[in-house]
Amino acid sequence: MSQDAIIRAEKIEKYYAQPSENRIQVIAQTDLSIEAGEIVALLGPSGSGKSTLLRMLAGLSKPSGGNVFWHGKPIQTQTINVSIVFQSFALFPWLTVLENVEAPLKARGMGPSDRRERALAILDTVGLDGFQSAYPKELSGGMRQRVGFARALVVEPEVLFMDEPFSALDVLTAENLRSELLELWAKKTIPTQAVFIVTHNIEEAVLLADRIIVLGRNPGHVRTDFKVTLAHPRDRKSGPFTQLVDYIYKVLTRPDVMPEVPRIEDGKTVRDQRQMHYEMLPHARPGGIAGLLEMIIDMSDSSGRADIYKVADELAFEIDDLLPIVDAAQLLRFLKVEEGDVTITPEGRTFAESEILLQKDLFRKAATEHVLLLRQIARALDNKRDHTVPEEFFLDMLDEQFSDEETRRQLETAINWGRYAELFDFDGSRRRFILPEEEEEEEEETAEAGTE
Repeated sequence: MSQDAIIRAEKIEKYYAQPSENRIQVIAQTDLSIEAGEIVALLGPSGSGKSTLLRMLAGLSKPSGGNVFWHGKPIQTQTINVSIVFQSFALFPWLTVLENVEAPLKARGMGPSDRRERALAILDTVGLDGFQSAYPKELSGGMRQRVGFARALVVEPEVLFMDEPFSALDVLTAENLRSELLELWAKKTIPTQAVFIVTHNIEEAVLLADRIIVLGRNPGHVRTDFKVTLAHPRDRKSGPFTQLVDYIYKVLTRPDVMPEVPRIEDGKTVRDQRQMHYEMLPHARPGGIAGLLEMIIDMSDSSGRADIYKVADELAFEIDDLLPIVDAAQLLRFLKVEEGDVTITPEGRTFAESEILLQKDLFRKAATEHVLLLRQIARALDNKRDHTVPEEFFLDMLDEQFSDEETRRQLETAINWGRYAELFDFDGSRRRFILPEEEEEEEEETAEAGTE
């Protein structure tokens, strides 16, 4: 790691203490740097801590451990010069475009004439000349995000942080803004020395970045960090571009394997994802799993194999939309993911092509064999004399490993899967798991009591 980096992080981590003296770790110990002259893209699945890592690097959030350095000095002792462009436009609706862009300069104490001159110049740079008197409500989404860019750039930041800046825009507008950003960067029209962009769009990362970092999750950690040596402008249909996209898909969909970076110099392999007591349940519905399997059958070759990148492209899915369903199908052994391709298993094909009752049986068998939490719930219900177990029992076990929010989401997904498979039911009023036949008996007893 270069000692001359603008921002350098050494063994930074983020965790939250728990009453039990354990802790929920969001980001594992991580080293990385941001150097002058590069656009760095940070990719990762939902929940991997991308935004948390950005906030620590930008000085907005203090790491639980480790240190962040600004030009070699601890960041907390320095006056740093960074800006952030957010996913939401985050404009002041009561201010004009010009006043919105002037706001950070006014906060820094710059005089009216100087800040007006600089704000008008940056508005002209980003193509908003003539709109300085308009209010945000009068602008399109793309133009509002241009105002966000202008406001971030007007302070002449050394590092520009961008947190999924194009995800709220339509496809054509987003593509146009990406091209304009690259043009401004290539011509050095903007004073920024480095750009750090968080994204969930793999093509966007390969299109823009000089360097790509991919995170794993639970806790968040760097799985791969490599340079992109493709010259600009980059052709999405070229072989090297497609190979890099496929490589990143492999990294994201195979947490147990570290594929080799294709034709890229200075690639780094890092530790595999940490093994967990409870596997994280992907938040996907059984119906979504069945639907994906049916589509893969239709789109695959004779061996049942399909390119995951092409599947996503055909379905017009972003990675965060597709991956939870793929992960769920893989967890249940309905799919295999190898080298960026998905192969439907015999069990997966039978599940997809069966009637609903048989699908439930197959799902129940797969879930109890491969999902520890569902197996534990079913066994606990079977062994209890009254065949009911309070929700709190499983919350207590899960919260040693997951955050409070994720613990709830894990249990909600488990309830969804268990109900579908008819493994158990859940009484929301009493917050208890219950076997279906026990619930029926209780209802019959209640009905009989009412007729006496």
